Formats: sequence, C-alpha cells, structure tokens
Amino acid sequence: MQFYGAFPSNDLTYSDVFLVPSQSEVRSRLDVSLAPGDGTGATLPIVAANMNSVTGPRLAATLARRGGLGVLPQDMPLQDLDAAIRWVKAQSVRFDTPFVFAPEDTVAMALRQVPPADGQGILIHDAQGGYVGCIVASRLATALPDARLGDLLHGALASLDADDLDGPRGAFDLMTAADLDFAPVLHHGEIVGTLSRKSALRATLYEPAVDAQGRLRVAAALGLNGDIAAKARALAAAGVDVIVIDTAHGHQAGMVTAIRTVADLDLGIPIVAGNVVTAEGVVDLVKAGASIVKVGVGPGAMCTTRMMTAVGRPQFSAVLETAAAARELGAHVWADGGVRYPRDVALALAAGAASVMIGSWFAGTIEAPGTLSADATGALFKESWGMASTKAVRQRFDRLDAYELARKTLFAEGISSSKIYLDPLRPSVEDLLDMITSGVRSSFTYAGATTIEEFHERARVGVQSAAGYEEGKALHVSW
Repeated sequence: MQFYGAFPSNDLTYSDVFLVPSQSEVRSRLDVSLAPGDGTGATLPIVAANMNSVTGPRLAATLARRGGLGVLPQDMPLQDLDAAIRWVKAQSVRFDTPFVFAPEDTVAMALRQVPPADGQGILIHDAQGGYVGCIVASRLATALPDARLGDLLHGALASLDADDLDGPRGAFDLMTAADLDFAPVLHHGEIVGTLSRKSALRATLYEPAVDAQGRLRVAAALGLNGDIAAKARALAAAGVDVIVIDTAHGHQAGMVTAIRTVADLDLGIPIVAGNVVTAEGVVDLVKAGASIVKVGVGPGAMCTTRMMTAVGRPQFSAVLETAAAARELGAHVWADGGVRYPRDVALALAAGAASVMIGSWFAGTIEAPGTLSADATGALFKESWGMASTKAVRQRFDRLDAYELARKTLFAEGISSSKIYLDPLRPSVEDLLDMITSGVRSSFTYAGATTIEEFHERARVGVQSAAGYEEGKALHVSW
C-alpha cells in the first residue's frame, strides 16, 4: 500500500481515508480471489467476532459455508463449546441448516427465530424426529400468533431430492423451473438440509471453508484464566480448526505465557492472539507462537474502552503498522472492529490485514444467537452487548460466589444492551456477505488486484476531511 500524497503525521481511522483508483486490467469482480492465505483455510477474509450476541453455532456454520470463519466465544462452558464445534462439523456443506419446530409449536415461537422473509422457511418434525412438512416463512406473517404450526400444513410443499441436484447451477435451474423459492432437501427420505433459490445461486459464487475431511471450519476462543492447556486440548479433540486466545489487552505477560502454553502442545492448529495496536505487540505475540495477531483496541460499536480509559488507537493506522510488522515475521493480522460499511473492510485489507473481524454488524441477523423481538413500530431486532459489559461479565463469572461476582461487575465497561435491527432487505448474514464481498471485489478491480496479496501492494490510499467523507455518502432524500 502507498499513500496518495504525503505520509500523514497523525493516526487515521477508516473514515479519514479513501482508495484512489489505479490503471487496471481486471475485467470483472468475479476474477478476484478473496482467500486470505493466513493458514486458517478460509476462502473469504471475513471473521465473525467471538461475542456472545454475534457468533453461535448456526452463524459459524452459515459463514463457513460461504468461506468465512466464525469464532465461538470463550464464555461458553467447555462442554457447550465442545458440542457447538461438533454441531458445526456435522452440518451440510451443500445445503442450509434448517430451522426445525414441532407441530404443537406456535407461529409466535417460529417468528422469534425466523422472520417472514423471502427465501426463508421452517420444517416441522414429529416427536420421533420424523419429517412432517414445511412452511415458507411468508406464510407466518398471515397466521395468528397462537396458531399451531401443525395446523398450517395443508398439502405437501414440494421437496428436492439431493440425488437429483446436479450441482448448484442445476439446483438453481430446477427450482426456477418449479417456481420454488424455498424447499427441503431429502436423501433416501431423510432431511439433509434446506435450499433457497438464492442459496443455490450463492453456491456458484462462493467456495466453502472446509477441513481435510470436507467438514465446515470453525474457530473457538480461549481466555487467559484457568487451565489453558486442558481447554486447548479439548477444543482440538472436538475438531476446532483455529484457536483464538483473546483478551482486551493482549500485549501482556499473561498472553505471552498462554500462547507459549498452547504452542508447546503442538496441536497443528493456527493460533490467533490479541488484541494489540502496535508493532511491538505483534513482535512479542508472534515470537511466543502466534501465527495471527488480532488488532484493535476500542473501535467496536459495543466498546467504551476509549471513552472510559483513553486507551486505543485509530484503527486504520493500527492495522497498517501491525500488518507491516507481522509480514516481516511471516505472520498475519486480523483487523478487529470499527467496520461500518464495505468500504471499511476494503480499507482494512488495503492496510495489510489478512481478514477483518465483524461483530455488531452481524448481531442483527437471522443466524446470530438470541431471539427476534419487535419494537413499538413492528421493526425486528436482536439484543447485543459488549464483552466487557456488566451483562457479559455476569455470564462469564456466573459460577463465582455473590461477593466475587459483585467485585467483577463493579468495574465492568461496555454497553450491556443495545438493539441491533434486522435489515428488512438483508436479514441474513449471507445477505450482508453478498453486500460486503461485492464492494470489496470492486475495490480490488479499481486497484488492479486479483488477490489480497496484490491488493496489499497496489492499493493507493488518500487522506480526506470529514466533509470529504460525508460527500461519499448517498443521499436518501431528494433535493
């Protein structure tokens, strides 16, 4: 990356900078590869943050199916984390994971999981787990909230046989010919997943992130407390593909010790560690055994660290410096936090990041943990909270006695509750991926780059005023 003009004397965040187009021979955004090449096996440079309100098993599986990586949070009890990893590994790579309900469940119960959006639907299974029927989500909008789902099954919705689907293009053509927007997929009479027309189309464009056995990839986080070695071994035994050692202040002796402890186990799994914002932090963590370093202190939407402590650094400059240091050591960085638009993802990659971590942006999606609620206007939202907030601290240390828990929560930081609204046009994390990757692929073509490595070299970045940033925003009203 090079600056278009003089090298700035002050630190910069994403809104302070912009990409300058260069002469390009890239004909199409589809000629671009977004594989990060950081040893994680991901094919997209998108990582879902290890936040309780962001990454659960369903979001991790959905993201991996399109090439990204989800990091399961460290606050999950180890047995639950083990089960979540194994659940992700058991999901279909070809087909979507269904939302399953019982015949006696109500419409209101279903709507807390699935909005009445196009391309969505639910399956009904009996008490023995047998497939009973399928309901498209749009039907839920016209039914009474207390109606039993079983009573809405009038006639069988057409299903697809996995053996009849000749690849994703064949599946798309078959669904188009049958005028199907959503359908269950069966193999020898057993449900193996669901498929929407858009899912079939996406499968022609994305490459899933899979392990050596062809299973979806997933990462999991560890904190600095407890028996780090035992936890790491347990995660490896469950099949985790990446271990993320995570704490707010990553440039500390406890982090170095934790990295060395896991590295000495020689598990053959990439180790990610953080968070830091300086070259010195990267050097210390990589020398301890990390192959990827998480970069970012305070840029997240749920984080109050900078306002509470004055600690942090504008994210673009933090990524730029740390990525250069990591490159010299043969390591990589993940840019963690501060992205609001696809442009910010592109700028993080231009600064040298291998991948970009996304938190709150994904919290308001169908696949994120938690249930859907409606505000007074009927708009749907999910609750989100910071990982240093009182709510997160209580979840993390709920096994402590009342006195110790009170001590922990006394100095909690971060937002304990925020409404993250479901975008009616992009209710799924996959919809957001479409938007993000479309923008980033175009950024590459403007720079004349077909890979992330080429983008690192060819990107030209300029510095702008606040007015320049505002000029780039679309106007939503007429003048």
